[in-house]
Amino acid sequence: MKNLFFLSLMAIACLAGAQEVIDNRTDFRKKLIIGPKVGFNYSNIYDSQGENLTQDGKFGLVAGGFLAIPIGKLFGIQPEVLFSQKGFKAKGSILGGGYNLTRTTSYLDIPILFALKPSEFFTIVAGPQYSYLISQKDVFDNGVTTVEQEQQFKNDDLRKNTLCFTGGFDITIKRVVLGGRIGWDLLNNAPNGNSTTPRYKNVWYQATFGLRIF
Repeated sequence: MKNLFFLSLMAIACLAGAQEVIDNRTDFRKKLIIGPKVGFNYSNIYDSQGENLTQDGKFGLVAGGFLAIPIGKLFGIQPEVLFSQKGFKAKGSILGGGYNLTRTTSYLDIPILFALKPSEFFTIVAGPQYSYLISQKDVFDNGVTTVEQEQQFKNDDLRKNTLCFTGGFDITIKRVVLGGRIGWDLLNNAPNGNSTTPRYKNVWYQATFGLRIF
């Protein structure tokens, strides 16, 4: 599914490039650009330790804004501020009983991306990201009862500030900006991972729809 999505975006990029030649539009790569963006993450975890979990990915919302700062025609810096939902679905066991867990973690993500702009319609971006954990919601289901638990992180075992890396591309068609990213945590969510707070890192695929305001 993820491969099909990114292949579709690349096909759109090729069509946009052909249209760019036909339209002969004014190149905006030297202009300061700002705009909103919205989309979704498909996230999962890796490097898990502690309680044995068999996890699957889950979808979450991402929304915010971006600022494209040109450094000449071919290069630039693109900071973004995003509300970003990550997490996973998992199966586990405790006290001999099985359960299903859906975890949704809400972050404030601030990527600082370095941009390479080989053409007006296609931009390659990559760089570090700071993420602040806002809240975590767990839904437990053991087949008999369902329990929801949401916390604002009074637990000192959880890391609220983490460093990540993200990269991908933007496809610009007039004022529309289609974005594709992949990102992953560089630090564990729980420095002292244990059986109740398993240690892991987030990894996510991101697709967004944005608009150039100016």
